[in-house]
Amino acid sequence: MSVNPEPAKLSNLRRDAETRLKDGSAPATTGWSVGVNTLSLLHKLASTPESAIDALKLLHELQVHQVELDLQHEQIETTQREIAEDLAHYQGLYEYAPVGYLNVSLQRDILECNFAGASLFGIAQDEMRGCKFESFLAPASRPAFLLLLKRLRVDGPSESCEVQAGAGKGSRKLQVLARLTPGGRSFMVVLLDISEGT
Repeated sequence: MSVNPEPAKLSNLRRDAETRLKDGSAPATTGWSVGVNTLSLLHKLASTPESAIDALKLLHELQVHQVELDLQHEQIETTQREIAEDLAHYQGLYEYAPVGYLNVSLQRDILECNFAGASLFGIAQDEMRGCKFESFLAPASRPAFLLLLKRLRVDGPSESCEVQAGAGKGSRKLQVLARLTPGGRSFMVVLLDISEGT
């Protein structure tokens, strides 16, 4: 039987909120406010000795809840910052990798291409998006690439082949390493320039 961690998490949050409220280290409020109806109820309860204790308990609960919300808000902001930093880190790894990285649709259209991948063909990245990958290969190399894609299976190993990119003096010999993405919605393709003299 699995235990739901949420109640423990919430009780820890409450304990932290009560401690911070008690020692005066609660975070600055992020704009939460007590409504007029709540203030009226507190005033009414506090104005008679019989219900003054209830008013104090209610006020304490409101304060604790306020601090809980502020602590949750702080945690959300911290998590968002960490996610943004991670995203920037992985985008940098992808974009500035020393090998060509491409994401190619099942219909063989280029969805994404990093700087090194575009540089292999002497084309801007945004010009490659939407183009058929094989259109950048020498006609004689296209069947090898198409056969490579046919061999790929979801959760299967990577496959590779060698192709010729371009024609004439600007042509390059490339090793293509590819595999299906998890779920099989596109191909991950890595390109290595194996031309002699590079």
